[in-house]
Amino acid sequence: MRLTSLLLGCSSALLAAACGNHDDGKEWTKAELDELEAKWGFEVRSLVGHRFTGIGSFAHLKHVKCLTNPTELYDIAIIGAPFDTAVSYRPGARFGPRSIRHASSRQTSFRGFNPRANINPYSNWATILDCGDIPVTPMDNVIALEQMSAAFKELGQRKPVSSSLSKPKLITLGGDHSLALPALRALKEAYGAPLRVLHFDAHLDTWHPEKYPSYWTSTQFNHGSMFWMAGNEGLLSNTTSAPSVHAGLRTRLSGNDFSDHDDDTAQNWVRIAADDIDEVGTAGVVRTIMDTLGTEDPVYLSIDIDVLDPAFAPGTGTPEPGGWTTRELIRILRGIEGLNLVGADVVEVSPAYQGNGEETALAAAQVVYEVLSSMVKKGLEGMGKEGKAAAIEVEAKDEL
Repeated sequence: MRLTSLLLGCSSALLAAACGNHDDGKEWTKAELDELEAKWGFEVRSLVGHRFTGIGSFAHLKHVKCLTNPTELYDIAIIGAPFDTAVSYRPGARFGPRSIRHASSRQTSFRGFNPRANINPYSNWATILDCGDIPVTPMDNVIALEQMSAAFKELGQRKPVSSSLSKPKLITLGGDHSLALPALRALKEAYGAPLRVLHFDAHLDTWHPEKYPSYWTSTQFNHGSMFWMAGNEGLLSNTTSAPSVHAGLRTRLSGNDFSDHDDDTAQNWVRIAADDIDEVGTAGVVRTIMDTLGTEDPVYLSIDIDVLDPAFAPGTGTPEPGGWTTRELIRILRGIEGLNLVGADVVEVSPAYQGNGEETALAAAQVVYEVLSSMVKKGLEGMGKEGKAAAIEVEAKDEL
């Protein structure tokens, strides 16, 4: 017994010596902490860190729980909305935000320069954060709608870091498409006026709820009716002189006629069909969008990943054959960079239905990158020569 106690005592002493006695209340100097950072901190430094390491924020951006940190400021925030209980077919989009973040791992500030836009959105004037996810209940859609509305209002009304912006911009990772309704509610409150919408989707999403089988008044809110509801709530500025735009449409309609289109037209939407691209090309699609929306009015960009053909984005809840290629969508997004985007979403990514190559989430992550590039580039227009020079200097320092 005595021998056992002695051995245990020796073992404890040896272990303490081997571990360096780090639990002895040592006061660490700045030089020692700097040495530890130099030795082990490479994981979080995009200049030398590996892109497959680190916590999974979007594009390795700084992650902050913005909803519980009210003093945290930003110019552009990435926010997840893991909600999918307003879908009409296949669920699974609640896992979309996590999947898109994972697929963005190869994006970093070190290798983030966008040649077509001549800008690196991650190392320019804009402070961009990943604000985490909105806590959303999957049990009650009425409560979930209230939660998302409150979160978007909180995040959208903070003072931006840059003086060139009046409000910060939010890019939401869905989640099903119904999240656009609370986002538009928050934007109207923030800007004090209704907005115009550019909506990429295979479906209209202005469906009248009464056309859904066995609908209940309390559940009018779903991922196919939210723009109908937004129009009725006065969130959209849709008039004959200031319409919104659908692009990429190719779905079937209700009943035996064009009444769905009639309902859509009544809310002053312009429709671009997916196969219009065969006649006018991507340039023609871009021209129609820009001629309709212009460059001055605030625009909310809403992108359902099912605008892409299932060959390129199978991981979605309501896939429709005959969609655009990923390259076509990217070219169109690059062509509309002159829009005054005040917010955006990329929705309906359901990773359970995609292949092992993550093609749907990869496409969504690239779309977010293109939208970020456009927002940052557009922001330079309001800075003047001095502001642009300062932004270029920031980018140059970050690339060193």
